[in-house]
Amino acid sequence: MLHKSHYKIVIVGGGAGGISAAARLLKASNLHGEIAIVDPADKHYYQPLWTLVGAGEVKKEVTQREQSSVIPEGAVWLQDAVAAFFPEENQVVTKSGQTIRYDYLVVAPGLQIDWDKVKGLKENIGKNGVCSNYAYEYADSTWENIHNFKGGTAIFTAPNTPIKCGGAPQKIMYLAEHYFRKAGVRDKSDVVFASGGTIIFGVKKYARTLSKIVEQRNIQTQFRRNLVEIDGNSRQAIFENLETKEKIAMHYDMIHVVPPMSSPDFIKASPLADEAGWVDVDKYTLQHKRYKNVFGIGDASNLPTSKTGAAIRKQAPVLAANLLATMQEKPLTARYNGYTSCPLVTGYGRLVLAEFDYDNNPAETFPFDQSKERFSMYVLKKNMLPVLYWNGMLKGHM
Repeated sequence: MLHKSHYKIVIVGGGAGGISAAARLLKASNLHGEIAIVDPADKHYYQPLWTLVGAGEVKKEVTQREQSSVIPEGAVWLQDAVAAFFPEENQVVTKSGQTIRYDYLVVAPGLQIDWDKVKGLKENIGKNGVCSNYAYEYADSTWENIHNFKGGTAIFTAPNTPIKCGGAPQKIMYLAEHYFRKAGVRDKSDVVFASGGTIIFGVKKYARTLSKIVEQRNIQTQFRRNLVEIDGNSRQAIFENLETKEKIAMHYDMIHVVPPMSSPDFIKASPLADEAGWVDVDKYTLQHKRYKNVFGIGDASNLPTSKTGAAIRKQAPVLAANLLATMQEKPLTARYNGYTSCPLVTGYGRLVLAEFDYDNNPAETFPFDQSKERFSMYVLKKNMLPVLYWNGMLKGHM
């Protein structure tokens, strides 16, 4: 298909949000050849499984597919990166210098991982006991560290920034602690959760369960501790106490780092951003607050909910319905209530399925108490949700 300079709809980002939105728009309209997806990536990843890659439960290769294989039929893939937005002129400019005009714009670039915001992290990641599940190339190093751990101090960090799936920093910690017990090294190990946050989890129903788990398994929690530096040679992690601004050095034998994250730089610098740098959309309709032909979906939006694929699954039908209503000059009646989900893996074969809305009220799917650890929910995460993602959500079926 020949690339044009003007499309009815341009979608910036080919991750979960962009692909889901494109699939839904194509299913609900006659827009074949009129939707362009701008994304430079060769590969598409199902990132929620990286926790289980880090725990040795899943091979990382199953989380990766060719980007070309997930582009919906009827959409045009422009393999380029957006450099600048000109919403007054209905244009985006790409890094290659191409100007693309649109009638409607969907902004779905995802989060930017700021590895360089922690001094020494880039130099030590994958060695010197430093690992992270937040990149495909590093997830294996987490399993190597857990599998080879012979005792000592294992630190699991969480930054004081928004991140992909707020519960993920804890999941790998619970799995590691469980593995240490199975390997017979737990009695000579200290497991520390050092978080830039203030609490274990934002929804009380699930926080109660997690607090009990932390207490029963003798996991040390240190809140308002933000990782600022890694010294790999001496195996020292430097944290800032966010209350006192004091720097605290902690020895580690292994450390799983969740790096700081933010809105992508090209979003921060754009007219589409709010003061904090996020795409400024109405939290119910997903329409941009200033540019009515612009919509946002997913992690780069300023929606006040956890940044998860499950949230995007509920946002995509709202975005598609409201964008099509805008095209037809009809009222925007579809509403997103802030639903998100965090499948909290609490050990091998154990999971607490947290589901909640904007008000942090549980919004549960199943007819039982989801705050309890269950094997069935672990199977759901490991075996069923990936299938639903590839074959359902990305194809606009759910």
